[in-house]
Amino acid sequence: MLYVGTADSVEEDLARRYGIPFRAIQSGQIRGMAPWVAARNLGKVALGVAQSFQVLRRFRPDVVLVTGGFVAAPVVWAAWSARVPVVIYLPDVEPGIAIRRLSRFATRVAVTFPEVAAHFPGKAVVTGYPVRRRFLEMAGRQAEARGALGLEPDGRVLLVFGGSRGARSINQALWAALPALLETCQVVHITGSLDWPEVEAHVRRLPEALRSRYRPYPYLHEEMPSAMAAADLVVARAGASTLGEFPALGLPSVLVPYPYSGQHQDANADYLVQRQAAIKIPDSRLATDLLPTVLALWESPERLAAMAAAARRLARPDAAAQIGRVIDELVSRR
Repeated sequence: MLYVGTADSVEEDLARRYGIPFRAIQSGQIRGMAPWVAARNLGKVALGVAQSFQVLRRFRPDVVLVTGGFVAAPVVWAAWSARVPVVIYLPDVEPGIAIRRLSRFATRVAVTFPEVAAHFPGKAVVTGYPVRRRFLEMAGRQAEARGALGLEPDGRVLLVFGGSRGARSINQALWAALPALLETCQVVHITGSLDWPEVEAHVRRLPEALRSRYRPYPYLHEEMPSAMAAADLVVARAGASTLGEFPALGLPSVLVPYPYSGQHQDANADYLVQRQAAIKIPDSRLATDLLPTVLALWESPERLAAMAAAARRLARPDAAAQIGRVIDELVSRR
């Protein structure tokens, strides 16, 4: 196995963390960029194609698996030219322009839900969203998860996060509502690295009796399955991982789609909302709507339980194995 991505990226860090060999190539975003930036990034993409050819010649893969992002384009073009089968995994409900265009070079397109398959006639395979084994193992083990995080065993727990770098609007809305929320629940807050320096000031403003009920972290990786398993409700962006991780743990959610992501996160949130597994709050209304939304759910345990059950019905614990079968099929054909 070889992971190809951009240097100093999240994927490089994760590959190193799990001991997966990594090769960096050049690439860059073109759509939505200023003309001079797009021109510069186009040059990076061209260089990335040449670098991808070198990687393919040295590594000689049987199959190339990509999951989108601008780094995928050079690899897909090089693999298609070298007649190496390409599998695209689309985690989101709505395919972006890049995936739509790259899919013409793919042999198979694995998708999370049946409704997405219509975008890729003749190529789509419904696999579900693959999650780390630990998420599946932690399902139904709330008491253990709370103990691992040092939380009180009883009462409600609210988990709030916005991605590895955080989400400033979510952080600010939570901090404004924090004293009132802590009267009703414990809060596990993953701030991201950018807003972490502000945490101490907000903790000092809390009444001393409530401070122990607020558990902020700049980032969680290995402990993230425990944080989700410990929670009764999560407030988060609507990235693709919400479609797999929240169902795996039967976790009801309040989703705040990132407003500058080409509406992909809106489509992800709407999918869960339409299936009664989530509530959606627009980012522009978060400051006013966060507190009353959470309090209303605390006051309606029947609705919260129904949302949890609806999320659980969407789980596909065999998703990783299904993607593996797609890859194995293409390898056997070669």
